[in-house]
Amino acid sequence: MLSASYLCSSCVSFFFILLWLLNGCFGGDPYVFYDWTISYVTASPLGDKQQVIGINGQFPGPILNVTTNWNVVVNVKNDLDEPLLLTWNGVQHRKNSWQDGVLGTNCPIPAGWNWTYQFQVKDQIGSFFYFPSLDFQRAAGGYGGIIINNRDVIPLPFAVPDGDITIFISDWYTKSHKKLRKDVENGVDLGVPDGILINGLGPYRYDAAIVPDGIPYQLINVEPGKTYRLRVHNVGISTSLNFRIQNHNLLLVETEGSYTVQQNYTNMDIHVGQSFSFLVTTDQNASSDYYIVASPRFVNSSEWNKVTGVAILHYSNSLGPASGPLPDPPNAYDTYFSMNQARSIRWNVSAGAARPNPQGSFKYGQITVTDVYVILNRPAELIEGKWRTTLNGISYLPPSTPLMLAQQFNIPGAYKLDFPYKLMSRAPKVDTSLINGTYKGFMEIIFQNNDTTVQSYHMDGYAFFVVGWQFPI
Repeated sequence: MLSASYLCSSCVSFFFILLWLLNGCFGGDPYVFYDWTISYVTASPLGDKQQVIGINGQFPGPILNVTTNWNVVVNVKNDLDEPLLLTWNGVQHRKNSWQDGVLGTNCPIPAGWNWTYQFQVKDQIGSFFYFPSLDFQRAAGGYGGIIINNRDVIPLPFAVPDGDITIFISDWYTKSHKKLRKDVENGVDLGVPDGILINGLGPYRYDAAIVPDGIPYQLINVEPGKTYRLRVHNVGISTSLNFRIQNHNLLLVETEGSYTVQQNYTNMDIHVGQSFSFLVTTDQNASSDYYIVASPRFVNSSEWNKVTGVAILHYSNSLGPASGPLPDPPNAYDTYFSMNQARSIRWNVSAGAARPNPQGSFKYGQITVTDVYVILNRPAELIEGKWRTTLNGISYLPPSTPLMLAQQFNIPGAYKLDFPYKLMSRAPKVDTSLINGTYKGFMEIIFQNNDTTVQSYHMDGYAFFVVGWQFPI
C-alpha cells in the first residue's frame, strides 16, 4: 500500500488533544526516552555501496531495550524524502492503537517532520522488532530490535544467560526500495534476491566461487563454556529462511512474547516477520570457527543456491577460520518438515512471564468464539488498472482520514464495517472495508492461502493463539 504524500490536516488539528490524552493515560511506571533521526545512509551490505535507511546513522537500527510496563517515548525525525511510519511489531498497544504506526491508523510523518510515539509495553515480555510500514521502505532497512525484559520480581524460566545477542536475517535486493515498489505496482515479480543479510551484512566467503572477495560479514564473538540468548528475527520482505549454527543446538525458549516448552532444534524455519529466542551453549572444542547460516526455503531455481547468508561464531580460543561445506539445510521443498516443526512448538503453561501467575492460568479451552472469519488471499490481479492482491476479494484502500480520528469524530463515509466473513461471489474490488469485531470477544480467523508462495500476516496489536495448521483437504 502507498501512503498519502500529504499531512492529514485532522492530525494537526487534534495534535494537542492527543498529547493531553497520552500524558494522562499512564501511571507511575518508569519512562524511557529515545531520539531517532531516520535518514538515508550509505552502506555496502553486498560489497557495492548503496543507499539504505538508517536510524541515527545505524543500519540496522538501535535496540529498544525496556522492561514490562515501562512507558516508551520515541521522538522520530523523518529525514527521508517521502512520508514515514514506524510500526512496533508485537507490541499490543492496549486500549489505543494510535501509536501503532500503520497507514489507516496513523497519519504518515511527512518528510522533514517529526512525530513522538508514546506507548506502554503493558503486561508483555519477549523479543520483537520495529520497522517502517510504508512504501516498501522495509526493503531498504529502517528496522531494529525490541527487547522487553521480565520485571525483577518474575524469574526467567531458565538460568540467566551469559550474554544476549540480537540477530536480524533478511532477503536483500541491491535495487532501491522505490524501484522494487514500482515493479510490484506493475505486476513484476520480485525475483531472486541479490543476497541474504545477517545483521545488515553479507555472507562470509565460505566458497570463493560463489561469494566475491571484500564483502563485510558478521562476526559474533563468544567465550567457551557459556550460554547465550540469541534473539533471531526475519526482517525480510518475502523469503522464508532456515537458521542454523554449525555443530550447535538451538534450545528454543521464547517466541514473540511467550515462553515455550524448551526443546532443542538443529535448525529452525523462520518466516517473514517471525522472532525466536534460542539458548546456545558454546560447548564445542573450537578447533575452528563455526558457520551461522540463513538460507532460503521453498524455492525451485538453481539461482537461489547462490543466495545464502553466512556469519561466523568465533570462540575466543578458536584455532582457525571456518572452512568446508555449510551445515545441511532441510529439503528445500519439504513443506511438511516446516509445518511439523511449527506444530512442535508448545506454550510453557507453568512459567510466569509479564505477571507472576503462570502463562497457562487462563483456561483458553473455555473460550466462547464470537466471530469466525475465513480469510482467503489470491495472487495479484488487475483491479481498476493496477495489480493488487486481495483478501476475500477486497484490496484495502487507506482512508484520507486515519480510522481512529474518523471513528472518534464520526466522520461519515471514511470506512465501511462490512468486511465479509468469507470470499463472496463477486468481482474483486478496492474498498476501505473493515472487520466489525466484538468488544472483548474472541475471534477465530482461518487464513487460506491460494497463492503459490508463503504468506505472512502482520496481526497488528493483538495476542493470538495458533490452534491449527494444515494443508487444504
